[in-house]
Amino acid sequence: MYSFTNDYSETAHPRVLQALAEAGLEQNCGYGLDRHCQEAAELIRSLCGAPTADVHFAVGGTQANLLVIHGALRSFEAVIAASTAHVNVHETGAIEATGHKVCAVPTPDGKLTPALVEQVLSAHHSEHMVAPRLVYISDTTELGTIYTKAELTALRRCCDEHGLYLFLDGARLGCALTAPGNDLTLPDVAALTDAFYIGGTKNGALFGEAIVLMNDDLKPCFRWYIKQRGAMLAKGFLLGIQFRELLRDGLYFDLARHANEMAARLRQGILDHGYPMPVDSPTNQLFPVVPNDVVRRLEELGYGFEVDHPVDADHTCIRFVTSWATPESAVEELLRDLPKV
Repeated sequence: MYSFTNDYSETAHPRVLQALAEAGLEQNCGYGLDRHCQEAAELIRSLCGAPTADVHFAVGGTQANLLVIHGALRSFEAVIAASTAHVNVHETGAIEATGHKVCAVPTPDGKLTPALVEQVLSAHHSEHMVAPRLVYISDTTELGTIYTKAELTALRRCCDEHGLYLFLDGARLGCALTAPGNDLTLPDVAALTDAFYIGGTKNGALFGEAIVLMNDDLKPCFRWYIKQRGAMLAKGFLLGIQFRELLRDGLYFDLARHANEMAARLRQGILDHGYPMPVDSPTNQLFPVVPNDVVRRLEELGYGFEVDHPVDADHTCIRFVTSWATPESAVEELLRDLPKV
């Protein structure tokens, strides 16, 4: 049976693999200083409408988050994030391991608002406490929800008023920007954040994230942070090749759009079977609430998915994730099996 556990189970899109194969015997200089990384960075600057942005490539999302956050903050400064945020839940304390506290605030939809940011700020009012300095958000969020342009603009305004950095985790940025109802563009994201990254690992790349630094204060010495934290890949050209291939003609967004379309088909089928979804996700992560015996039967049939949390004694919230490579047949098969379980 098909696994809906995550969106990085497959190796990479065939075009990415072909591009890597074609460069197999080509010699390049190391550490991201090669022509492939330079061409990919210039392409990203062009797509973002940000000619002065600095672009760096990292292997994974946790690595990218750690590099940006640690690079931005002084030793006593902290991060504001939703309680469901990746840096708070799924990174084994990577941020705290650098000495920076994550100030987590509960939010029903995974999104931060100016009011929630100010709630954290008001609770940290003296030198006896950490000083919140950076607002961390993700688009899509860990719950599959997305930010509107108005919401991101409001956060930008709030950060400016309080002297905070705004950093957007874009591990699933492709799905966010191609989701129904989205009104953000890459240039919008670049204009409204101090730093963000374009996720490749979860959208067709073998591995890789492209960090985009917009605020000039974050740019100096960033490569020193990359090297010190073990993130400077000797064969950095492998990252440049992949991002150039994904972004050169819209393939990146086509792949994300496919993941969303497969999720939409699965979402409607699950709702038709009477299973509710408390979180209204328009992207590739779905969180249906099903009876516990349905969870057991799906596992017995061999489907892969995550158990998110128990809802009550008889029901569990589970997570299905579709990907750039999810075939329609896998979605249809799951929907055919649901009535049987």
